[in-house]
Amino acid sequence: MRIAMWSGPRNLSTAMMYSFGARADCAVSDEPFYAAYLKATGIVHPMQAEILASQPNEPQQVISNCLGLVPGGKVHWYQKHMTHHMVPGIPTDWLDNFVNVYLIRDPARVVASYRAKRENPVLEDLGFTQQRDLLQRFPGPIIESSDIRADPERMLKKLCAEIGLPWDDAMLAWPAGGHKDDGAWAPHWYGAVHKSTGFDGVERPVPNENGALMDAALPIYQEMVAKKIS
Repeated sequence: MRIAMWSGPRNLSTAMMYSFGARADCAVSDEPFYAAYLKATGIVHPMQAEILASQPNEPQQVISNCLGLVPGGKVHWYQKHMTHHMVPGIPTDWLDNFVNVYLIRDPARVVASYRAKRENPVLEDLGFTQQRDLLQRFPGPIIESSDIRADPERMLKKLCAEIGLPWDDAMLAWPAGGHKDDGAWAPHWYGAVHKSTGFDGVERPVPNENGALMDAALPIYQEMVAKKIS
């Protein structure tokens, strides 16, 4: 089984990659389109040079890799993808070959977390619109990060059942210190999850977010949250 997990940034996506990577039968990949996205848009991110040097920059090469042999001869392949990386000009028809899953998070939490790592985000940086567009074209289960944190075993079992993947208790824990398949950008973005050995508990309250960014993101999130696994 090839799983494409689609989320925006700061969405529990790395912890989910570690969860699936803890399975003996599952290979994982970390944001294969990151370098291609940076090259296509000209947007500058932290660790730009390292990212561009670490991955193929051409979308067709990335797609070919995603459709290639499963690394390590594993039975399953979990690919962590960022929705905002799918900019115009990057094909998506290859996703017909995948089980597509959508990981969502309250935009107030996304905005607060993202701003701590990169200033002045715009809606396109957060991936909400792109996630909705992908969901409309490639339907799949929706799961919310706060539900996973509140009850990891129950929610992950539900997700596995939705996609036809046998449950494995190994998904509930992983070694501290990161994963061998972390992207080159991990030193900037993954500090907290590198200290973890499992999913954190219920999230703390965050300050109320408002303004144009929240006004744009919230209706999209609400549309998706109404369809989530619960």
